[in-house]
Amino acid sequence: MRRAIRTPEASSGNGPYSQGIIAGDFVYVSGQGPLDPQSGGVVGSTIEEQTELTLKNIQNILKAAECTMDDVIKVNVFLASLKDFDRFNSVYVQFFNQPMPARTCVEAGLDDILVEIDAIAHLPDKNT
Repeated sequence: MRRAIRTPEASSGNGPYSQGIIAGDFVYVSGQGPLDPQSGGVVGSTIEEQTELTLKNIQNILKAAECTMDDVIKVNVFLASLKDFDRFNSVYVQFFNQPMPARTCVEAGLDDILVEIDAIAHLPDKNT
């Protein structure tokens, strides 16, 4: 069984997809970018600004699924330019605690944004 996650606290995007899906014990967060949840417009001109908003969007989707960033086990990162890698990382590390999630980071042809991130989280055990 699967259930869609929906929150006004993150961008809803503009395609035929859910912000996130709960399936079994996992939450799958769709690719998020630096889009303002209210206007849907791109926010920020630097990789740091765009990374922060992108991760806040993910954080809010996870919150709607009753998870936190500590529950994230895998992240896929798409950067418009790998030249931004170090600057991206300076913001990324502020959102996660050890152990850091497994991660893939690649350069991708992104339209009008510098970063897109998707994530997989494991739902916390409510019995512990």
